[in-house]
Amino acid sequence: MTAWTADELRRIGGATELRVTSQRPDGTLRPFTTIWHATVGDTLYIRSAHGPENGWFRRARRSGQGRVSAGGIEVDVTFRVADPEVRPSLDSALHAKYDRYGPGPVGAITGDDVLETTLEVLPRR
Repeated sequence: MTAWTADELRRIGGATELRVTSQRPDGTLRPFTTIWHATVGDTLYIRSAHGPENGWFRRARRSGQGRVSAGGIEVDVTFRVADPEVRPSLDSALHAKYDRYGPGPVGAITGDDVLETTLEVLPRR
């Protein structure tokens, strides 16, 4: 695994939405799902807005591999459970980016039970 480039993080982080997909056991990709995301430092994070049983999240966690697309960047990635220490910084980044949509939508990805649905997204090259 390698790190995101500064340009990739700027472009992905600047996009309002991210498309995410996971890899099936046979190596093919599932259809993309559009979600919200944020960067903290040099890391990209995603969360399930509907808990750990959300289909895209469950499949991404099980597979551990997939692809993301945002800001004109499309990259094969690895998903891993995020370190709990990132929660305050990530919550702040998500609020800064999405509060304009109101408390309901952003509350779904910044509530008390979000740690178990937070994934770090790492590029695979």
